[in-house]
Amino acid sequence: MISLLLTIDIGNTNISIGAYEGESLRFVSRLATDRSRTPDQYAIELVDVFALYSVEHGAFEGAILSSVVPELTAAVTRAVSHVTGCTPLILGPDLKTGLNILTDSPAQVGADLVAGAAAAGDLYPLPCLVIDLGTATKISALNEHGAFCGCAIAPGVSISLEALSAKTSQLPSISLERPRCVIGKNTVDSMQAGVVFGTAAMLDGLCDKMEAELGRPVRSIVATGGLSSDIIKSCTRTILHNAELILYGLKLIYDKNQK
Repeated sequence: MISLLLTIDIGNTNISIGAYEGESLRFVSRLATDRSRTPDQYAIELVDVFALYSVEHGAFEGAILSSVVPELTAAVTRAVSHVTGCTPLILGPDLKTGLNILTDSPAQVGADLVAGAAAAGDLYPLPCLVIDLGTATKISALNEHGAFCGCAIAPGVSISLEALSAKTSQLPSISLERPRCVIGKNTVDSMQAGVVFGTAAMLDGLCDKMEAELGRPVRSIVATGGLSSDIIKSCTRTILHNAELILYGLKLIYDKNQK
């Protein structure tokens, strides 16, 4: 029987699930984050995901989990243990990450940021900037030694779009799509231009400022997160895309803690 590693990243909007067979990512699945679900409900969803990708429950030899939603950590941990028989490692200060964190309170750095930084340091030339376009927009800086220097956090694209609709009387709720031009000719195009191109310009500007603070040219910039592939197309900087960056970082950290 094959042996798989289960990696799970619990975000505010989505739960990303990946299964590694050796160095290969066997599958990736994403569930909506729902704080009201019980361990049994998450267990049922895991069973359905495994069935969808033709993976046996007993194929997993280990599991690791990162979470920025503390109220769901225990529920998902119990679900994983029940379905796979593996008690997952929880990414936190007690685990070896191989990452030197140069912040005021290293233990308070988000687990997703730690996993993403660990992966970027392993995969890309340094210094490196890591962009995570999820519920919040986050940019982390790794110096030439691979140390985590800190990050910038801004409201996410979807949050900005929702606030724009909710706080104005005449602007509608719209889907997020890359518009044809910056100068919108109608309300929807104008809103999309402001959010998409505005976010892209913010990313370019923050990357410039971080590079200046690092004191040397950034050799790579990588983006992850659900909205990253669309937004980075509008950036002037060359930005790589890696949708599974955090899951790969979890695999690296799991491996470090098995030695």
